[in-house]
Amino acid sequence: MRLYLVPTPVGNLDDMTYRAVEVLKGVDLILAEDTRTSRVVMQHYGISTPMQAYHIFNEHQTLQHVIDRLLSGMTIALVTDAGTPGISDPGFLLVREAVRNDIPVETLPGATAFVPALVDSGLPCDRFVFLGFLPHKKGRQTAIRQLAEETRTMVIYESPYRLVKLLEELIAVLGEERQVSVSREISKLHAETARGTLREVHEHFAAKEVKGEIVVVLAGSDTAEKPTDSQNA
Repeated sequence: MRLYLVPTPVGNLDDMTYRAVEVLKGVDLILAEDTRTSRVVMQHYGISTPMQAYHIFNEHQTLQHVIDRLLSGMTIALVTDAGTPGISDPGFLLVREAVRNDIPVETLPGATAFVPALVDSGLPCDRFVFLGFLPHKKGRQTAIRQLAEETRTMVIYESPYRLVKLLEELIAVLGEERQVSVSREISKLHAETARGTLREVHEHFAAKEVKGEIVVVLAGSDTAEKPTDSQNA
């Protein structure tokens, strides 16, 4: 009886850890956010463990069933489409319920998008706040206004389709000169990080079609030192 939370690659399939592969081969069942997406990873590593869908649209309905299976003695692993379960992905509810039922929970270290984006940014990493996805509609402007007073480096996830709009919203509240770093397609062939002021980075992405998963790293209000000169890598 044990619940494993297993990170999967955010881009390059070679970022999977050896232990993650061994755990996924050894458990009785894999819960996957999207079985079609996860099957690509499983086939790459020769993992034939049975899979079942577990995502934000069914987690409330299936939660107790999963807990019952764990209590019966099964070992189960949870994976998401990419990265570490529970980080802007399903996982919290299952972990909370497992803890309440004294079921051992083990989270493996591994891939997550925001850590490499934060370190790549050139902004302070000693104190930061992870905000995940900001509200899409209700509460969005309030959330953005609250960023103005935040002194720590801020990490935000965003859709490629909303990135330019987000940068415009940040400029309206924080001004054009606030330092920012935007990373996309982390660990993939066309990985890119754009660093500079909000104005510079907005101009960069407004002039092109934005693709891939996005991590925005925003300087806090009292950041004294700026990152390296504006550049695209």
